Amino acid sequence: MCEALPTDLLEVHEQLDAADREARSLVVDLDDAQANWQPDGGAAWSIAQCLDHLAAANATYLMAMEEAVDRARARGRLRRGPARPGVFAALFLRSLEPPVRRKTRNPGIVTPTSALPLAEALSRFLRSQDGARRLLVSAADLDLAARFANPFVPGIRLRLHAGFLILAAHGRRHLWQMRRVRGAPGFPHR
Repeated sequence: MCEALPTDLLEVHEQLDAADREARSLVVDLDDAQANWQPDGGAAWSIAQCLDHLAAANATYLMAMEEAVDRARARGRLRRGPARPGVFAALFLRSLEPPVRRKTRNPGIVTPTSALPLAEALSRFLRSQDGARRLLVSAADLDLAARFANPFVPGIRLRLHAGFLILAAHGRRHLWQMRRVRGAPGFPHR
């Protein structure tokens, strides 16, 4: 099914697939204690918390994006070609990409759980990624320049295409963070 996607959307689909593979490889040999270990004396997020945060952020974004997809479909807004993210979204996307240069404040509604079994955290993340891929495929025939309200920043509207790119970039940001946790001093190796 994804082979039929336009090239710009196929690239996003592949980025989501790559994030799934990387998440699995980062946790394959970890137990719950390792996955919940927090660097910086507990001030930074654990691997499980990163996965939990990604799952919650994806779900929140996807709800807003689904509404925009439904509106675009109801209005008959069909695809006219590749969408572009827009100036604000392009700047935001650049800020998400690793290596992270600047920490950003986390919206409270997507603050991760303090401790979570690794299997549950990974499963939640992978399900949220599946939701992103399903929405991407279902919206492939639509004009992805249609806008949705950013669920975290009131008054900001983003193009659907930018929303998909943000989901992928946000995943890369926290996968980078997870790699850093694994390499942090004091990480409990077996």
